[in-house]
Amino acid sequence: MKRRTQISFLASALMFAGTAALAQTSADDAAKKIAANAGCFTCHSIKHQESKDAGLPVGPAWQDVSLQYRDKPGAADFLTRIVLEGSNPYASHWKNKAAGIAMPPNAVAISESNARQVVFWILSLR
Repeated sequence: MKRRTQISFLASALMFAGTAALAQTSADDAAKKIAANAGCFTCHSIKHQESKDAGLPVGPAWQDVSLQYRDKPGAADFLTRIVLEGSNPYASHWKNKAAGIAMPPNAVAISESNARQVVFWILSLR
């Protein structure tokens, strides 16, 4: 009886993990779709990629953004504001990782709630 209970518990745990993974994949897909529809992939990629022409990408890769901001208090609010209002053209925190062009305001291309959803997804990237 004890063995059957252990097997049942393990099966339930695996089923829950699979459901959680499916929900996360669905949330990831939704965030990617929002980002694509807002034109974010024009300047950003998910993973850092070396350019074939040795030039820097226009915007930083989102894994780099996640690495820089994910453990900072208020990061989601800060990045959501950057998405909506644009970035400081004189900030140098992406030096040698991006072209240094300021991010334009995007409030006409993406709602605040969608921007926040994309930002939370970006911050979850590892």
